Amino acid sequence: MSDNTSKVRLLAIDVGTQSARAIVFDAQGHLLVKAQTAIEPTYQSPQPGWAEQDPEVYWNAVTESCRKLWQQDVVKPDEITGLSLTTQRATMVCVDRAGKVLRPATVWLDQRRCTAPPDMGAMWNTAFKLVGATSLIQHFQAEAEANWFAQHQPEMWRETHKFLFLSGWLTERLVGDYVDSVGSQVGFIPFDYKRLAWAKPADFKWKAVAVRQEQLPHLVAPGGKLGTLSKVAADALGLPVGVPVIAAAADKACEVLGCGVMEPDVAQLSFGTTATINTTQSRYIEVQRMLPAYPAAMPNAWNTEIQIFRGFWMVSWFKREFAQREQALAKERGVAVEALFDDLIKNIPAGSMGLTLQPYWSPGVRDPGPEAKGAIIGFGDVHTRAHLYRAILEGLVYSLRAGREQIEKKTKRPIRRVIVGGGGSQSDQAMQITADVFGLTAERPEIYETSALGAAVNLAVGLGVHGDYATAVSAMTRIGSRFEPEPEARKVYDALYRDVYRELYPRLQPLYKRIREVTGYPA
Repeated sequence: MSDNTSKVRLLAIDVGTQSARAIVFDAQGHLLVKAQTAIEPTYQSPQPGWAEQDPEVYWNAVTESCRKLWQQDVVKPDEITGLSLTTQRATMVCVDRAGKVLRPATVWLDQRRCTAPPDMGAMWNTAFKLVGATSLIQHFQAEAEANWFAQHQPEMWRETHKFLFLSGWLTERLVGDYVDSVGSQVGFIPFDYKRLAWAKPADFKWKAVAVRQEQLPHLVAPGGKLGTLSKVAADALGLPVGVPVIAAAADKACEVLGCGVMEPDVAQLSFGTTATINTTQSRYIEVQRMLPAYPAAMPNAWNTEIQIFRGFWMVSWFKREFAQREQALAKERGVAVEALFDDLIKNIPAGSMGLTLQPYWSPGVRDPGPEAKGAIIGFGDVHTRAHLYRAILEGLVYSLRAGREQIEKKTKRPIRRVIVGGGGSQSDQAMQITADVFGLTAERPEIYETSALGAAVNLAVGLGVHGDYATAVSAMTRIGSRFEPEPEARKVYDALYRDVYRELYPRLQPLYKRIREVTGYPA
């Protein structure tokens, strides 16, 4: 550990879907100063379902956020000890040999699919059929951005010298080299999740996706050195040349670390656009068969992530469709409309008077499958939009509880703690529902910016400010609030979860499949 940590200033840059944030922490994880720049979600979408963005929009948001930091005059640029970066996952950038961006980045929300993927050959096709993996491989090939480019923009794809995650592209802008963190490799690429490295030459993934090894960056483990800040980047960010840049990980992995979740029997729930439940494991475990565990924000560790893709996006859906009154009131008071939703449901009893929601507003891969749809049952004349909103929160937490049970079954270890991060965690009602549905104390970190804090933990370990991750997490992460389960609410939720919610999908799945056959949706 450094002899003098009082002068340590850790700059974490967090590039999300809606904004970029530059945040400075000290060695104890205290947030010293923060600046944020909005990223307009008006993606370039030449066709329905496409989501594209000029990568320069992200870079400009990063530089603007850094300039806003120095204007606050809380921390000076020459006091910065090091820099780390965490970004949204699965947003892809193509560049040519001169480093020129060849096309807009495909954002993780993009829904286009390849219809003519590379031929895997008879041997691989037979092998996948024998193990029941054909549909998963077809999904992998259809989702792979590289396959879509090869099919629809072959000339551009032939010019592509490097195929990068947003994290890799931004890192090149910072250090002048094509290098990225192992912890950021979450997407449809030839990556071996078990080995935490690019797939070996004989791996089927090289046949499944139209990517060449030389198109990919060099990988560095979280906490490793990616390089130092180049003069061009330093000038743009207002920092000295040569500031060390340390590998962090993707935003979800950093959020897990920033919540202090290192033990295999502690779950981290992320109440974000995509809601997730994660644990951190020191061995590779596939909780869902043939679906990988993702790289954690620590070397040689994995996150057993289960996703609800639309997650707390459903709060935005509710706001858009049913909350005109709260939107007008929020505008009048100058507050976020979500801040009024807790008041909306505070008098609605646990279980929403039987109104039960299955939050599959987007199809899944295996559980739920590609035919999945959302469902709401139990309507009666007592129900209002307040009941609907509470049912949304309850349905999301039911789904995360189902994920908990999958993880416990696979790891053979009960989860003993639950720590909740993400935007939705700021709702006290959502936190109390979580405690009641899980039957465990729901803990909320002291600092809301847990993804950035996780990146700062990587930075602190990489710079030797703290000697290891256990020490860094102990020093830098803290719990701010705890919500205890209420016995009566817990009893209601247990009964509704086991006897109603768990029965919904198996009973409705045949109907979902028939709806898909008749309407063609989802494709």
